[in-house]
Parts: sequence; structure tokens; C-alpha cells
Amino acid sequence: MEITLHKVALNKRFPLAISRGVHYNSENLFVRYEKDGIIGWGEAAPGKNEGAGTISQVKQSIEEFVSEGIEGQSIQKLYDSSRQLDVPPCAYVGLDTAFWDWTAKKAGMPLYQMLGFSKPSTPTSITIGINTPEVVKERVPLLLEGTTVKSLKIKLGSPEGLEADKSMFEQVVESTGKYNVKIRVDANGGWNVSDAKKMMPWLAERGVDYVEQPLKEGEESYLKELFKNRALPIYVDESCRYSEDIPSFADYVDGVNIKLMKCGGITEALRIIGTARAYGLKTMIGCMSESSVSIAAAASLTGGIDHIDLDSHYNLSPDPAIGAPLINGITLPQEIPGHGAELKKEFYA
Repeated sequence: MEITLHKVALNKRFPLAISRGVHYNSENLFVRYEKDGIIGWGEAAPGKNEGAGTISQVKQSIEEFVSEGIEGQSIQKLYDSSRQLDVPPCAYVGLDTAFWDWTAKKAGMPLYQMLGFSKPSTPTSITIGINTPEVVKERVPLLLEGTTVKSLKIKLGSPEGLEADKSMFEQVVESTGKYNVKIRVDANGGWNVSDAKKMMPWLAERGVDYVEQPLKEGEESYLKELFKNRALPIYVDESCRYSEDIPSFADYVDGVNIKLMKCGGITEALRIIGTARAYGLKTMIGCMSESSVSIAAAASLTGGIDHIDLDSHYNLSPDPAIGAPLINGITLPQEIPGHGAELKKEFYA
């Protein structure tokens, strides 16, 4: 068994602005797990809110965990050990996805099939960050013209307030008129209850499908007030990190957003899906600043998920990995053993 770690810079086509700040270029750590002549690939993206805000912290966390010994243990046992040892999920995900990739390759099956999911048929949303109407007018054709994109997720919750949100969104509606795309909204916790109560009916009148994370993480007690007489379905993202979070707010949301970097990998993502279903909730899967390696791993789950937001690799120039293409608007897993993605050799050889 050999585990090697490769630091790679990710360069964005467009910076992503959300309610909490602007995300520019970043560095991710890629995990290459080799055993019995088979190679599994994983990816870890640093995240301050996920416990490891720098690439060095991610690397140190993985190395310390591996040094404790991982041979002969199941993927589930290793994941549970990572939680007990407080390994940041945005670090452990690199190992978890590499283990699952290796296991599916060992079995000679695409990962999505090994996990028991059908091939996905739901298109992914493509994200537009918080911007001025002028930028939106320029950006929309760049994202949609000549593509098969069928859905847009619009980031709202502008620090400049609701009027800025409305001005931006009205430009989105105008600019997307000829493209026939669905529109969703993610406030990233940028509203208070009063703001959300004003914006949700306003957005519903303009054909929005749902709203994601209208309130800040930590304000879940206010979801009960917002859920009653809601004009749009409510999904939570930052408020739902692990499966055990779901019971506390299950009666006051319509669904949960899973992110591999947030929960620590496919192992916990499967538990979140199962728990959400048990409570009658719908599911969504999203991403952070990730390449095709992590996106392909997440795409392996999408046959069992209601809404898909796996698009970060489409905003990279270049994507240092291959394996998660956009086909007819869908981020598709590959019909090859494993999750189907790998880091390009020029980025680690």
C-alpha cells in the first residue's frame, strides 16, 4: 500500500462571490492510494468552516491519520475513526473518496453501480455568484450560449441588502429569458428571518424553484417560523453537516444539501441520504472549490438525489483532472470502474 499527496493550484475562470465573501483561486490536495496494482483517487479542498483552512493543515491531518495505521480496516470503520479523532472532514474526504474509488475498481464496477444507484438523469445547476446587474448581463451568455446547461443557481444575500439582491435577480431573469433554464436561489445564510419572509414570495412570483440556506448556520431555531406558510421549498446546506444533524430541524425544512467536503466523504453522504429519506426529506448535492476528481465521486451518488449542484470544475481554467463531463446538462459519472476521474499526469508526474 502506498499513499501519496499532491498539492495542485486551482484557477477559476470567474471569482465566486457569496454572502460571506469572495472565493478566488485556491489549492487542493489530491490523494493517490495504490494497492495491489490498483490506484484510487481522492481530493481534499481546504475549508475554514470545515476545520482545516489551509493546504498544510489538510496535509498534516491526512498524514497523521494514516500514520496511525489503516491496513485491514473497512471504509466505514476508518471514517468513524476519523470522526472520533476530530480529523477535519475537508481533509478526510480525500482518503474516503480514494478508498471508494479503489474498491469499485477492485470490483471492476463503476462506483455508482456498486453503490446501488441508477445512472443520473437530473441536470446540474451552474452557479452565478453575487454580482452587479452589469456583470450578470455579461456573464449569463458566457455560461449558457452554446452549452447544454438547463439550470442556474443564483447566489443572493448581498451585504448591500435586499435591493441589491432584487436588482441582480431581475437582471438574471432578463438575461436568461431566451435560454429556457430553471432558476434556483442560494442565500448562503445572508438573510435574517424578516428578509427571508420578504424575498421568498418575491422570488416565487418570478418562477424560482427553491431557496437554499436562507438563514445563517446556528439560527436553525428560526426555521420553524420561516417554514410555516413558506412560499418556496427550503433546503439547508451549512446547517446540515452530518446525518445526526437532521432530526433537529427535519420538521422545518423540505430538504438537505450534501457536500463531500462538509461531511467527510461518500461514507457519510450515504448516511445523510438514508437519514433524509427516513424523515421524508428531499436531497441535494453540491460542491465547493473542487476539480473533476471530487465532482466525479459526488456524481456517483446523484442517481439517488433530487437536485444536483456539481459544477465547480466547469469554472476551472484548467481543470487539472478529467472524468466528470457535462452531457445534456447532466454531470455524468463514467462507465468505467471506480468514480471515473483522475488527476492529469502533468500535475503530479
